[in-house]
Amino acid sequence: MNKEESKKIIILGAGLVGSLLSIYLAKRGYTVHIYERRADMRKESMSAGRSINLALSDRGWRGLKGAGIEEEIRKVAIPMHGRVMHNIKGELAQQPYGEVGQSIYATSRGILNCVMMTEAEKQGVTISFNERCLNVDLENATATFSDKKVYGKAIIGTDGAFSVARLQLMLATDRFEYSQHYLQHGYKELLIPPGENNSFLMEKNALHIWPRGGYMLIALPNLDGSFTCTLFFPFEGDDSFASIKTKEDCTNFFKRVFPDVVPLMPTLTEDFFNNPTGSLVTVKCFPWSHKDKLCLIGDAAHAIVPFYGQGMNCGFEDCVVFDQLLEKHGDNWSALFAEFQQARKPNSDAIAELAYLNFIEMRDRVGSAQFLLQKKIEARMHQKYPKQWLPLYSQVTFSEIPYSDALSNGLRQEEIMKKIMLLPDIENKWDSEDVEAMILKHISI
Repeated sequence: MNKEESKKIIILGAGLVGSLLSIYLAKRGYTVHIYERRADMRKESMSAGRSINLALSDRGWRGLKGAGIEEEIRKVAIPMHGRVMHNIKGELAQQPYGEVGQSIYATSRGILNCVMMTEAEKQGVTISFNERCLNVDLENATATFSDKKVYGKAIIGTDGAFSVARLQLMLATDRFEYSQHYLQHGYKELLIPPGENNSFLMEKNALHIWPRGGYMLIALPNLDGSFTCTLFFPFEGDDSFASIKTKEDCTNFFKRVFPDVVPLMPTLTEDFFNNPTGSLVTVKCFPWSHKDKLCLIGDAAHAIVPFYGQGMNCGFEDCVVFDQLLEKHGDNWSALFAEFQQARKPNSDAIAELAYLNFIEMRDRVGSAQFLLQKKIEARMHQKYPKQWLPLYSQVTFSEIPYSDALSNGLRQEEIMKKIMLLPDIENKWDSEDVEAMILKHISI
């Protein structure tokens, strides 16, 4: 392999992680060619129905900053300072995400992806569209498409939860571990359009949640004043996608369960029946690499459900770690791939579990008075003892603490809070010195 060939990297998938990783590689002098099975979304109208708007948090911003594109992305992101919970009576309860100045940022997956592909091309990355990969030759770092074969120093699979690169790795690797788990819930995208003069019809700088125990609706703001709403709903059962068969069924259900949102959704029934119903899957596998020829990154290695808003952020953190190891190992890609998968596998498993646990929390708990009180106690403890108590959400969203450490810390803190919330008259003495002392005692055990 000559010098030019040794710098040629093939990436499968021009999604968010593939686009970001290509920028990191290009900045280090590699010749990067991305092959994407879809058409160029910058030249076509984006279809509604499958976006699930994204929430950028600190790990994601770190990845974007390292690639030098943070400021471009901030132009298409809206800060959300906290949650707004809507109960069945239309009453609102607000909960900040972190300390003053800490926010997560809503962004459209399509708009973000378009910006990132353009930024990649500015760095010299070549992107070929409408190219469906049919096969990967692991030994020779060769990818086969319908009309050609391409090869390079290495192939990196960033081709999502149903990765072709992962399938080839699975077929060719002895003792390859693989699991996929689908939730019994699916999702459907709905829309709250903007008001007059592109005004927002609800609080703009918040993530809105309608928790209903067993299912929920969420809404994230868009730049044009609209909100992209996502209904997370069982496939089967009394209240489910299967039970809503007609427009009348749909209208009656929403009036009964989400009454305050119905006047804001003039195209509710059309969106419900025209937009596809998506599934929610967790994918785990290992190993993620083969020698120095192939490596999986992002959803191709560890797809997770979206309930912690960390799928994209975790993938961007992958890119940061990959770049750090590239600095460490240089062109020794075998060592790079091996250390990368060992470093990231425990953390991707941890965020997968955290995402599922947060689904239960968002669906069943966030609207309850007990939950809000617990979060109030935790916030007070963090304010008074920031080194001893950092809420789990802040560990995941506003820090660089490894996900695996955040999970173990969070489970321990939850056990402490279960004891505290069972104290008699906790509603009236939640901010007392006795409660504070009890929490500190449990922390020190």
